[in-house]
Amino acid sequence: MTLTAGVLPLERRYRPSGPLDLDATLGPHRRGRYDPCHRVGSDGAHWRTWRTPNGAATVRLAADPAAGEISTQAWGSGADWALAAVPSLLGADDDWTGLDLPPGRVRDTRRRLPGMRLSGSGRVFEALVPAILEQLVTGIEAHRTWTGLVRRFGEPAPGPVPEGMAVLPSPTAIRSITDWEWHRRGLDGARRRTLLSAASVAPRLEEVGTLAAEEAMQRLMTVRGIGVWTAAEVVQRSHGAGDVVSVGDYHLPNAVGFLFTGRARTDDAGMLALLEPYRPHRQRVVRLVEATGVAAPRYGPRMSLRDNRSL
Repeated sequence: MTLTAGVLPLERRYRPSGPLDLDATLGPHRRGRYDPCHRVGSDGAHWRTWRTPNGAATVRLAADPAAGEISTQAWGSGADWALAAVPSLLGADDDWTGLDLPPGRVRDTRRRLPGMRLSGSGRVFEALVPAILEQLVTGIEAHRTWTGLVRRFGEPAPGPVPEGMAVLPSPTAIRSITDWEWHRRGLDGARRRTLLSAASVAPRLEEVGTLAAEEAMQRLMTVRGIGVWTAAEVVQRSHGAGDVVSVGDYHLPNAVGFLFTGRARTDDAGMLALLEPYRPHRQRVVRLVEATGVAAPRYGPRMSLRDNRSL
């Protein structure tokens, strides 16, 4: 660990209203095993950095099963804000009431993961940056670019954090990165232009966090290069949106179709038709589908792994 000398954390304890699984709840915020902004310690504690309205913060969240509580510690100028946001981050307002799943693997997964909740970070730009990096590339490529961006241009995470943790660069810092530096990190021109467009209106984007999910998506899509898939990926994490589905995903329609019908190939329209009976819980169903670990058989070409750094 790296240690910021003389800095003591703010500490609070959070008691959820029911079962809470930190891994299942916080997993969507973690961008790969080596994400500089989100790590899981050997003790199972989650470490997360935040660029809050009050400045940088690091939060450590650890389950205390005996007490039925989550122990939280925070460091940095944004520590107060971050601790106040922990209940939303841990899905305090997420309501699965009325979700009736058919017998099968999806229902079994819900029984296995009763503590899965949809998490809302309250921060739009920090959810948008990695979503842009994930546009039309493999997860490996996107995670590599995200890790390189944060490690090279982010600021050190406050507190005694796991080695290599950092805070997302500010929008101003992102706009100052040269084209050559972006190229070195494998970011192509289209995603670069979208990211810079988003960074130029970042203060207005944070206002989107106060809007309902559907309205927030519409506002996000006014930024050039942000379509329905990217907007959905953002509000799922910033709002904990329970009914927003990522239309245009490379694998998701087939996964949903395979688990509900046994068919290996399903398009977006077919996926939405299968999920329609589960409104207003469609994203909750999607999360369960993903948590089954079951993938549809692949008969077509896989998305190729590119390395734009070599171009």
